[in-house]
Amino acid sequence: MFSEFKAFIARGNVMDLAVAVIIGAAFGKIVSSLTDDIIMPVIGALFGGLDFSGYFVRLGAIPDGYKGSLTSYADLKAAGVPLFGWGQFLTVTVNFLILAFIIFLMVRAVNRMMIKPAAEAPAAPPPTPEDVVLLREIRDELRKRGG
Repeated sequence: MFSEFKAFIARGNVMDLAVAVIIGAAFGKIVSSLTDDIIMPVIGALFGGLDFSGYFVRLGAIPDGYKGSLTSYADLKAAGVPLFGWGQFLTVTVNFLILAFIIFLMVRAVNRMMIKPAAEAPAAPPPTPEDVVLLREIRDELRKRGG
């Protein structure tokens, strides 16, 4: 069983997938930082200094003894208060759209770089079988005599 597992791991596809998952996770962190630290603050500044991650609607009661801020999404969420975090959802949606667009650009670039197979010339029609050629000759000869 160990040798089968070793052969499975040694296959190129498994290693390629592992590398892709690791790089994808790191790339996701870069995109999250791009969204959270660069894009969303600019969008917030354009809309009058808004921080979208702080926009939410409280759906439940605040627990007794809560000492955090009543306007902090993170604090309320950590305290277990049910929240409708539409600002955080907006931030994650923008993050997803950026990531999807970057992946689209990467796939598009790779597809353009790949060597396209040369268009094959249309194959010449196969030669006509001898019996068909002979029958055509007979037909043509009969037409000459009869007509």
